[in-house]
Amino acid sequence: MAEAVLEREPAVREAVRRGRVREGLRGYGLIVAMWIRSTMAYRTSFALATLGNAAITLLDFVAIWIMFSHVSVLGGFTLPEIALLYGSCSASLGLADLLMGNTDRIGARVRDGSLDTMLVRPVPVLAQVAADRFALRRLGRVGQGLGVLGWALSSLDVAWTPGKVLLVPVMVVAGAAIFAAVMVVGAAFQFVAGDAAEVQNAFTYGGCTMLKYPPTVFAADLLRGVTFVVPLAFVNWLPALYLLGRPGPLGLPGWAAFASPLVAFAVFLPASLAWRAGVRSYRSTGS
Repeated sequence: MAEAVLEREPAVREAVRRGRVREGLRGYGLIVAMWIRSTMAYRTSFALATLGNAAITLLDFVAIWIMFSHVSVLGGFTLPEIALLYGSCSASLGLADLLMGNTDRIGARVRDGSLDTMLVRPVPVLAQVAADRFALRRLGRVGQGLGVLGWALSSLDVAWTPGKVLLVPVMVVAGAAIFAAVMVVGAAFQFVAGDAAEVQNAFTYGGCTMLKYPPTVFAADLLRGVTFVVPLAFVNWLPALYLLGRPGPLGLPGWAAFASPLVAFAVFLPASLAWRAGVRSYRSTGS
């Protein structure tokens, strides 16, 4: 009897884990739907906020456009090639920010004790934190990034193959997953640091700003750091360089361009462990 119980134990743990995932996704969906209904009650305000969000983020690309009115290449890259980097990174970060962007508020909840209310609800804390105050206006950044990406792809002379066609959506989605994993790690760090939202933003928004420019303008040590330590290079540098037929940084093989989904999965494993450790270390303020 004891041996039978031990044999079933891994299966039971797996069933519990899958149940928690389904519960988390369902809870996340319900909270998001609530905030969307609240947002759409004021449709004009939502439309203006979305357009404003897209216009503000587009100013970054306008600055690059103005720069290219004085130079023809930057680091050996033309404007459409840099637009490919800009559009893919902006769309990926926008998607991650839409789905997980509110995780940077966890530090404030730890300090004021409002995290206690989330701990007593029958929904995983991460799902509640990510969906809290879901801002649908952030679709503006996603749309703006996809628009620039579409212009870049139409302007570039790419030798398209089925693999390259598939790589474009994979690059955007896997890049969003990598950014989301970094956000979770940053949120977990705030359980210890208390107020480290800017540290998290340095790796997400700051990382995206770096990825909008070609890797040829950065030092080799920085390239190693964003490839092997915080693997932001897999967000768009490696896939985009493969699309352009350019060699990858640090001499990585061509198949590394297709490794972004595996990298996202690999980053999510320690991110989930860090999050669990952070939640377990939380001590209520008592207020």
